Amino acid sequence: MADIRVEHLHKEFGTGVEKVVALDDVNLDVSGHVFVSVVGPSGCGKSTLLNVLTGIENPTRGKVEITHEGRDAFPGYVFQSPRLLPWRSVMDNLIFVHKDRSKETRERCRRYLGMVGLEDRGSKYPGELSGGMQQRVGIARAFSTEPDVLFMDEPFSHLDAITARSLRRELHDMWKATKKTVLFVTHDVGEAVELSNRIVVFAKGGTIKDDITVDLPFPRDPADQDVAIAKADVLRKFEELDLIAT
Repeated sequence: MADIRVEHLHKEFGTGVEKVVALDDVNLDVSGHVFVSVVGPSGCGKSTLLNVLTGIENPTRGKVEITHEGRDAFPGYVFQSPRLLPWRSVMDNLIFVHKDRSKETRERCRRYLGMVGLEDRGSKYPGELSGGMQQRVGIARAFSTEPDVLFMDEPFSHLDAITARSLRRELHDMWKATKKTVLFVTHDVGEAVELSNRIVVFAKGGTIKDDITVDLPFPRDPADQDVAIAKADVLRKFEELDLIAT
């Protein structure tokens, strides 16, 4: 588990008339075994926030701290696409991100493949797997490094609804079992309600407009009335903040 502290974070791209403000005075605290979703319209800075938190982008100004028990936290990252090496087997794709290639590491990778239902696919190559299976491998690879905090950038956005729903259930089970801190970017409000303890709402211009606690028991079935009501409440906030495109 990790502690994430973001203070007065500002990120700009370009200069002069070409300047674009991606994040504007963002303040955010995330701590412990929580699943926090960041939602908002396209171009509101959701992915830029993750890029700054993971060091892919440097902030223009502001402060970011990600710690675990007084030290820098070790992060994991799941991308929109699985980014597997096509010439390596599934198991070798997991092993590739580890410095330690010991028997214990291999057993850990097998364990996480089992958690996503792919324990018998370790010798297969990415091209032999469906898109959903490839994303499962990407999730297992991230968890296999046993990070303190896991950043996820719309990992299910390219999948069909049935596959995405199945993966959300598996992701929730892994989060519950491993007690990680997760920051999850999505444009899907229903997905956020199904998975999250908190939903952070971004608006265009890179500002946080709301921070919503989702106080429903897990697991959450999207067909359940309480889940549907929670989704409607979040969408209503989007309408109040004029965040839904017309």
